[in-house]
Amino acid sequence: MAGAAVSFRNVSKQYGSVTALSDFDLDIAPGEFVTFLGPSGSGKSTALNVLAGFTDATSGDVLIAGQSVAALPPEKRQLGMVFQSYSLFPHMTVYENVAFPLRLRKAPAAEIRRKVEQSLEMVRLSELGGRMPRELSGGQRQRVAFARAVVFEPPVLLMDEPLGALDLKLREAMQLEIKRYHAQLGCTIVFVTHDQGEALVLSDRIVVMGGGHIAQVDTPERIYDFPQSRYVAEFIGKTNILTLTPGAGDDLRVEETGGALPAGAIARISATPARISIRPEKLHRMEPGTANAHAFPVRIEETLFLGDIVQYEAATANGVRIFFQEHRGPDAPMLSRGADVAIGFRFEDALVVTGESAPEQD
Repeated sequence: MAGAAVSFRNVSKQYGSVTALSDFDLDIAPGEFVTFLGPSGSGKSTALNVLAGFTDATSGDVLIAGQSVAALPPEKRQLGMVFQSYSLFPHMTVYENVAFPLRLRKAPAAEIRRKVEQSLEMVRLSELGGRMPRELSGGQRQRVAFARAVVFEPPVLLMDEPLGALDLKLREAMQLEIKRYHAQLGCTIVFVTHDQGEALVLSDRIVVMGGGHIAQVDTPERIYDFPQSRYVAEFIGKTNILTLTPGAGDDLRVEETGGALPAGAIARISATPARISIRPEKLHRMEPGTANAHAFPVRIEETLFLGDIVQYEAATANGVRIFFQEHRGPDAPMLSRGADVAIGFRFEDALVVTGESAPEQD
């Protein structure tokens, strides 16, 4: 199965006075796994529905394999679809559900049998072809839905929150399954989720969305390590946002800690006030006066034991919450609630961010 390129050309969607999608411009390479990530109302599902043909764009164009599909109905776009709700036919067996797209296309009986058997083998359900959907677990039903979506070998597969109804362990297992399917099939996948962890695990690239706009498009690693705005920094993983204002002389005052940074400590700051993002894993126990670093006292308020990692919620002397985490070991004994400790970050780990805060996640 060969993937097809997908292109959005300045796509906008209006619902009366509400702009659900604005100047959405994106190129997806053949065989790429791209995730639309954002909170409710960010425009991610609208973009997917425009691509699927379920929603007409107010302006702009959508291309698949270089051809405009804006005038085509959904059934003519040759797209596979996997939904959160599975959408299996309850009166059909597993085999009949998977065969349905092929029968709809009037494929020969021998071809239907061969492709259904191949698809069920791929999702490791070959022995369950005669069962009804009600006789399957949630994970098995989702795998049947996936097999049905790819059995006719679509060049593009759309997945709309497909794991949202599953429990945590099953969701994590299905993430690995989807990665395996993608490597095996080679089709282009456009995946929609509000789950940042899911996006980081699965994607070749992530499209972070907010307010109907693209906030950033990049690989998971670069999205996490080099967010281009405060919105992206806060939406992808946890982070601490610190505010720098003019201090004594050329120093910069760190409002949240009450401390100061020497002039030029963070060269990327061109004007104040400025905000910097510090990931929890970049904060460590550190003695005040450590070279090329900013250390400050905190009091531990909450401790979360996660096996080899311990996450902490602490408060600075100014009462500001700070999140940090450490690998558990002899050099970092676990801290209890109420403990006082000095933590800090190296200047090189501070990333300057601009723009507004991310909304609360759903």
